[in-house]
Amino acid sequence: MARNRDNSEALSAGSEDSNEFDVGSRLRRIRLARQLTLSKVAKAAGISEGFLSQIERGVGNASIATLRSVAGVLGVEMRDLFDESTDQRHAVLHRSDRPVLSFGEMGTKFLLTPALDRNLEVFVTELNPFGTTGEELYTHGDSEEFLLVLDGVIEFHLAEEVFTLGSEDSVCFRSSTPHRAKEVAGQLARLLFAVTPPSF
Repeated sequence: MARNRDNSEALSAGSEDSNEFDVGSRLRRIRLARQLTLSKVAKAAGISEGFLSQIERGVGNASIATLRSVAGVLGVEMRDLFDESTDQRHAVLHRSDRPVLSFGEMGTKFLLTPALDRNLEVFVTELNPFGTTGEELYTHGDSEEFLLVLDGVIEFHLAEEVFTLGSEDSVCFRSSTPHRAKEVAGQLARLLFAVTPPSF
């Protein structure tokens, strides 16, 4: 049975970014469309029913791993949690048009390759001061993944190894290897992730 992650994830007041997509509402719509109860989805995802309700209402500060777990139970990919109206086939994507996914007080992901038929998935992740992708390591598929630190300093966990990475440091790894990132300098960190084939 998956361990309960409630204690490691505090409540968030939500983002003020007007471009941010309401992930909680989308999860709720998908759950209802699947005719699944809060209790059933929460149990399968390894979290409490109350915490799932908070996520759906936009007050739960869920980690990437938790969002992946809930999405997996619902039978969708993480990229399906972004606004499907942003699926563009042309190459130009203005900064103001980037699909946004927030993981509460810890940080934000911006999708740079919204078209669904691409063989490359690219994100810019912003980690707030001392923010993290989650307290637990996570995996997704078995893709080739590349991480470049654009700004700031992070602690990058890759299986049993831990690396300190600064601006312009990078690492390549398989997305099937458990990993997580944490900002350790007390300032905003900006990270570029590229994944091929898409598996996020």
